[in-house]
Amino acid sequence: MSDNVKRRYEAPVRAERAAATRSAVLAAARELFVARGYAGTGVGDIAALAGVSVDTVYSSVGRKPVVLRALVESALSGTDHAVPAAERDYVIRVRAAPTAREKIGLYADAITSIHGRLAPVFLALRDAAAGDPDCAALWRGIAERRARNMLDFAADLRATGDLRADLDDRKVADVIWSTNAVEYWVLLVHERGWTPEEFREWIADSWTRLLLA
Repeated sequence: MSDNVKRRYEAPVRAERAAATRSAVLAAARELFVARGYAGTGVGDIAALAGVSVDTVYSSVGRKPVVLRALVESALSGTDHAVPAAERDYVIRVRAAPTAREKIGLYADAITSIHGRLAPVFLALRDAAAGDPDCAALWRGIAERRARNMLDFAADLRATGDLRADLDDRKVADVIWSTNAVEYWVLLVHERGWTPEEFREWIADSWTRLLLA
């Protein structure tokens, strides 16, 4: 085997190993952040549970705040990496839907799926934000990004002609922003025992009744 052929063969293998290592680190971090909280988890703890060295945690993902950010982004995208909102599959489907009712139904489906993954990690981030400046900045950034995304969603709904005329886009966005929050999911699903399907039906019906003409 020539050196060039060998390198072409080894490159995908190295990439697969790196991806597997990163996944192991993130899985370990998720388990520990949820069980112990952010402050109660050290990088050494993550490394030990993942079966790697501390240096490998840093090289494969990054510092502890970066690890938490990666977990949040993965939960939001449903993949092992961050995906911009406009490029997520469900956003593309929502924008292609012809009516506001269909868009709301698709978005309710997506939020229900996302929160099942995101809620435990997001609660760990919320608690960490109280005492860690990096986590506080991440918390604020995600809240602001969600608000911007909801303005885009409101404009998309407005373009169908189905929205109430007495509600401006900002109010529509704020209603959806507040009721699609992880905290709302936790209250109803975790604390009140609703099923995910009950949550999905409730928010879809609520948005339809509140926002559509």
